[in-house]
Amino acid sequence: MIEVRSRGRRRPMVPPHTIPTGMYLDRSIFKAYDIRGIYGEQIDGDLAEEIARAFARVLAEQAGKQPRDLGIALAHDMRLSSPELTERYKTGLMAEGVHVMDAGEAATEVLYWLVGARGLDGGLVCTASHNPAKYTGAKLVGRGALPLSGDAGIDDVRRKVEAGLGRAPGGGSQERAEWRRGFDEAVIRFVDPDAIKGLRVVLDGGNGMAGPMVGPILERLGLDLVETYWKPDGKFPDHEPNPLLEENRAFIIDKVKAEGADIGIAFDGDADRCFFIDEQGEFIDGDFMTALLARTLLRSSPGATILYDVRASRAVADTVAAEGGTSYPNRVGHAFFKRRMREEGSLFGGEVSGHYYFRDFYCADSGTIPALLMLEIAARAGRPVSELVRAFRDKYFISGEINSEVNDAPAKISEIARRYSDAEQSTLDGISIDYPDWHFNVRSSNTEPLLRLCLESLVSREDMELRRDEVLSLIRA
Repeated sequence: MIEVRSRGRRRPMVPPHTIPTGMYLDRSIFKAYDIRGIYGEQIDGDLAEEIARAFARVLAEQAGKQPRDLGIALAHDMRLSSPELTERYKTGLMAEGVHVMDAGEAATEVLYWLVGARGLDGGLVCTASHNPAKYTGAKLVGRGALPLSGDAGIDDVRRKVEAGLGRAPGGGSQERAEWRRGFDEAVIRFVDPDAIKGLRVVLDGGNGMAGPMVGPILERLGLDLVETYWKPDGKFPDHEPNPLLEENRAFIIDKVKAEGADIGIAFDGDADRCFFIDEQGEFIDGDFMTALLARTLLRSSPGATILYDVRASRAVADTVAAEGGTSYPNRVGHAFFKRRMREEGSLFGGEVSGHYYFRDFYCADSGTIPALLMLEIAARAGRPVSELVRAFRDKYFISGEINSEVNDAPAKISEIARRYSDAEQSTLDGISIDYPDWHFNVRSSNTEPLLRLCLESLVSREDMELRRDEVLSLIRA
């Protein structure tokens, strides 16, 4: 029996197959790229089991198989609720007849690797990524580690749960998935381990999965490691595991300067993203990291294709062109990147938000690979990390992402299009406005009544601030 909730209100206990459509769960947990909600209020064990059963049926339909013919990987992060919920996900999968390969506690990128390397039909990792401790959720992928998204599978899962799944056939099985050695070998191939030495590195794991995930790999290298918040703790006693927020990177910035470190690396909760601080304590924006990583990768794969998101600095396209590669802008979001990378045969893709995708890692995002690549770049350079990004900072003046609450996002975007009608425009994701020496993108939030602005000037910081304020005044009018 399922305890029914809708918008925080308790509902009567009813069997799944008699639940009226849209009544017994909060639809808002089904996001554009994953499932995510507050543990015990929006997602509990009973719902987790139903989600897993529905997921198995969706994958079976996509593959033209029966659920009993599927192999699905399972993993979970360090959140306090994750062991319990993962057991319920496993119960749901096995109730549909699925063979489950259980990786145990592991980072999200391990699940991606396991699905790709073992040729499985899909995978589910119980995680709420960078969200606060009270949250839980699930990231779902199909064959080839291709993610399910709102319009490509997640809504199908929701509809099946709402409709009621009826009696489960049973007959599933499970095995423990050994991944440590295979995963480590897969990611270390991206660098020359012997070249990574002599650096003092501050690490901030945010009490997430980075410590047990990335730590054993880094310990094999010739590095002087300063490990902080490196032990997983689902209570997140020190700070939330979201380094994109300035308040959550204040610690590592101060620690890098205090330790006289060469570089700082902070990871998010499920360790599929990493963020970098130079030796002066300055955060390196995701656009500039994409450009740095693209340059390095292109030198070993000349002429390859690189993807970047519509918010990004022109530093990316300019760098790729200078290295003889081809670059394409892309919609924001890992589901869109992974599909496009396969379509284009892209070598690498990077998002402003710190997601970095690699063709030779099943087009999936990783937190370990960019960390290793950046350490190799810094070690080989023989000069401060701040100098590696100075050319970008001196030429490309970016605003960062700025959110504004609006009542009618489509109307505002139409107004922007009219106001800047003399510019080159694109509606690939929101609206992008391009002039020769400045440009910006405005796009809607997937979950909130917000418009998000990213703007860049190639003239000066003062010009960027002037343009930024001009566009914001239009958005907020």
